[in-house]
Amino acid sequence: MTKRMIIMLIAVGVVLGAIFTFEAVLRPMFIKRYLASLRNPVETVSDMTATEQPWQKQLQALGSLRAVRGANLSAQVGGIVSAIHFKSGTEVAAGTLLVQLDDKEDVAKLDQLKAQATLARITYERDLRQLRANAVSRQVVDTDEQNLKADEAAVAEQQATVNDKSVRAPFAGKLGLRQVDLGQYLAPGTTMVGLQALDPLYVDFTLPQQALAEISVGQPVKVRVDTYPNEDFTGTISAINSAVDTATRNLQVRATIRNPGHRLLPGMFATVTIDVGAPQRYVTLRQTAITYNPYGSTVFLVEDKGKGPDGQPELVVNQTFVTTGETRGDQVAIVKGITPGQRVVTAGQMKLHNGTRVRIDNTVQTLNNPHPQVPDE
Repeated sequence: MTKRMIIMLIAVGVVLGAIFTFEAVLRPMFIKRYLASLRNPVETVSDMTATEQPWQKQLQALGSLRAVRGANLSAQVGGIVSAIHFKSGTEVAAGTLLVQLDDKEDVAKLDQLKAQATLARITYERDLRQLRANAVSRQVVDTDEQNLKADEAAVAEQQATVNDKSVRAPFAGKLGLRQVDLGQYLAPGTTMVGLQALDPLYVDFTLPQQALAEISVGQPVKVRVDTYPNEDFTGTISAINSAVDTATRNLQVRATIRNPGHRLLPGMFATVTIDVGAPQRYVTLRQTAITYNPYGSTVFLVEDKGKGPDGQPELVVNQTFVTTGETRGDQVAIVKGITPGQRVVTAGQMKLHNGTRVRIDNTVQTLNNPHPQVPDE
């Protein structure tokens, strides 16, 4: 009985010792080895190499083209259209007759008034000769002179009415679409056709009041329209408004651009760019590389750690703070935090943290255009 008890106690001690040894020594060792074998998964990202590029500070604004001289032509008096002397869309010289209103009655009245004026002059000249011979009184001659002046004034007034029945081009330019037809009655002020002088053109735009210190009359500007998305039209600032709009705190500016080929038309939407200050050089990144946070802007830098256990290059990322400057299109200037030559993640940052291993795939890149064009939808 005593021998069995001893054997049982020894067996129990061996079992308890084995359990203690596993829990106290082997289990922590296995856990440590397992954790040591765990590695962050490799994430796929795209990157770019930071480079230093020339950076010209620019002011950009949206504006509209308008003619230096433009008008919708109409008659000051009413009447029926008796003749049309132009075709839509043609170039005309200043003074060209465009539309003739029926003026037969007005011309007839003008002839009557001219006859009265002629008779009044004859009477005045005859009585003036008789006055020299003391055949009539001075009062008669004065009355004749006043009658002559009144008749001549009536002729001038009627001549103006006849002239108003002829609508002429007030300046040289290009006509628009005809808005009247032969035989149509027109009330005073009815638009007949538009006339625009197409060279040069104005471009009117607005800038924030802070830009006033950076612009001046005569400063060059570049204008783009979506009709010719890859072409710049150059001009100069011709006028700056004398007051700032109190509602928007914006300043209205006008520039003049040449348009010798008449490729631009009044009313077109335009983008205006003005170079200000001296050119600078900044490290430039795609805007997608920057992660903006309330506590600062950050980027992920790619570091080469040499060969990994599998013999492949081992790349890891680390987050760093940067100070950003101005933006232009898809690019942003980096004032502090990045040096030329460093590799920066441009896409895939949401799944990264310090020490994450990455694989670079640049088959699809984010936009990097300093002057992108917004499509006109």
